[in-house]
Amino acid sequence: MNVIIIEDEDLTADRLQSLLQKYDPDINVLAQLPSVQDTVQWLRTHKEPDLIFMDIHLEDDLCFRIFEQVSLSVPVIFTTAFDEYMVKAFRVNSIDYLLKPVSFEGLSAAMQKYQSMKRQFSQTDLDALRQVVGRPQQEFKNRFLITVGTRLRTIETSEVAYFYSEEKITFLVTRDNQRLPIDYSLDKLTSMLNPADFFRANRQFLIAMSCIRNIHTYSSSKLKLELQPDPREEVFISKEKVSTFKDWLDA
Repeated sequence: MNVIIIEDEDLTADRLQSLLQKYDPDINVLAQLPSVQDTVQWLRTHKEPDLIFMDIHLEDDLCFRIFEQVSLSVPVIFTTAFDEYMVKAFRVNSIDYLLKPVSFEGLSAAMQKYQSMKRQFSQTDLDALRQVVGRPQQEFKNRFLITVGTRLRTIETSEVAYFYSEEKITFLVTRDNQRLPIDYSLDKLTSMLNPADFFRANRQFLIAMSCIRNIHTYSSSKLKLELQPDPREEVFISKEKVSTFKDWLDA
């Protein structure tokens, strides 16, 4: 069986691939794709796999943009961090969903369901999923409650320059250079914030468009960013994200 994994977090994708090979060593993972753009390009240039594992929130957009650009008849098992009560709204005859973190037991049940349904993926289920997760009026986080010593304060999202991760702690940096620890991971923040305003530059930085001061070409494959306020380390856009980053800037 040939499979592709559409997931923007390498560790999550690697774990899913490991679970698949534990379930059946003959499963062949053809590709791990982190974005809508990469997935569309891959699907346009390769034969369809037998099964797709698809995260809902990808690094450049919701996964539904894939279906708008290519015609797929492939069964899909969605992976999602959404609570189960939300997922029930679209669990009809689609292959299945897996809540993160994915367990071996959950994966095994989904694969058994796939074997019994073989290419009976329903467009109706996709439409229902779109209504729950991808509705045009999707709400994004407007402010953060921050604990500073014994005080509580709120930070408006519009005040945020960027978020960064250091030694497993996430920090919010305001435009006036206040650096405050928060209780959200960068993965979680990526799904909570408006993708028109924030971009996941790399594993350590999630940046607001308004904080970008200058962009420099660094070698032939990277971009180097100057941010305001200055971060404590250099910030790069990797080769894999350069095209997506430029599209984000030009949107």
